[in-house]
Amino acid sequence: MVSASSVSSSPSTPTQVTKPHPFPLESYKQEPERLENRIYASSSPPDTGQRFCLAFQSPMRPPLASPTHHAPLRTAALAAAPGPAEAGMLEKLEFQEEAEDSESGVYMRFMRSHKCYDIVPTSSKLVVFDTTLQVKKAFFALVANGVRAAPLWESKKQSFVGMLTITDFINILHRYYKSPMVQIYELEEHKIETWRELYLQETFKPLVNISPDASLFDAVYSLIKNKIHRLPVIDPISGNALYILTHKRILKFLQLFMSDMPKPAFMKQNLDELGIGTYHNIAFIHPDTPIIKALNIFVERRISALPVVDESGKVVDIYSKFDVINLAAEKTYNNLDITVTQALQHRSQYFEGVVKCNKLETLETIVDRIVRAEVHRLVVVNEADSIVGIISLSDILQALILTPAAGAKQKEPEAE
Repeated sequence: MVSASSVSSSPSTPTQVTKPHPFPLESYKQEPERLENRIYASSSPPDTGQRFCLAFQSPMRPPLASPTHHAPLRTAALAAAPGPAEAGMLEKLEFQEEAEDSESGVYMRFMRSHKCYDIVPTSSKLVVFDTTLQVKKAFFALVANGVRAAPLWESKKQSFVGMLTITDFINILHRYYKSPMVQIYELEEHKIETWRELYLQETFKPLVNISPDASLFDAVYSLIKNKIHRLPVIDPISGNALYILTHKRILKFLQLFMSDMPKPAFMKQNLDELGIGTYHNIAFIHPDTPIIKALNIFVERRISALPVVDESGKVVDIYSKFDVINLAAEKTYNNLDITVTQALQHRSQYFEGVVKCNKLETLETIVDRIVRAEVHRLVVVNEADSIVGIISLSDILQALILTPAAGAKQKEPEAE
């Protein structure tokens, strides 16, 4: 049984940055609401007007955000001294120091001058799972609430200890699936804490998170350095989880303000010139590939999407980790011998087709397309529509922010 509680978060304005901007942003300084209006006006799905925290019955509940906490957070918490997470970020200051005074570092400076709390919605949904919850119920709850991940709360420690994502669902199916005739006991009966003990064994690591006081540059650095897709924003004072930052949300925020900033020369360079993306040993599948084989590739190659290629070599679809959650929604995870084509017939959202690009398109075009399409990657194709490579959100953020002068020279592999 699910118990839910909701509280309204008080209206707030974006953090005012005292450090003068090295680029013209006077327009939004004169209009304090504009920063939030931009990000919220184009956000999807629309805000509900409530901040929800869903938790499951357990001896002790995780702390919920309260109205009295949200109002002073932007003034009090953001002025607090840097925490341990920020101390660990000192090494990133070595990134392209020469770009600080140049046009190429404009996006880096923008991200350093904005806090994580600047892009936390005034209202949003946050789902929290207690580690004593059954794994199957947790995945059903992800589906029911339309979210891809949830922070895990351990009552014994009275703290957040990890994240439950679609990758966990894939790993369980990959490890324990035998055949359509054999029920996956581990998925039906295990609790989250049991799965974590079995899967992580002795490799337990602290939850990677970030303070709302930290800069967005810190957030990008942490996402890419730790090879993760989701970064919980946790208030160090109250222990409340406020939001989950993603590559998509950060890039969307940056793109909304790009028109206010000088355009670096590299934005007019194409993918071939910049060398952004992955172009060797690209994993792909065919329309008749069994789902279990696709899941095996996800796990073994540590990738998050597989282009679907027909007999002629043309890209006709894409099967991502997010599509796998439909197996839980449809309760069809006991038969993973069905083909990818059969599985994709159960997509919960309308699919407009594979979003593609070619190596001769400029980075500016690529950023605009991936943000507008609200996807996590573009498939790079040639004139015959055959697959050439993949460019992901992490590739783009690394090129725009971490290595602004020359693009992504040392690309980090993508992982959930």
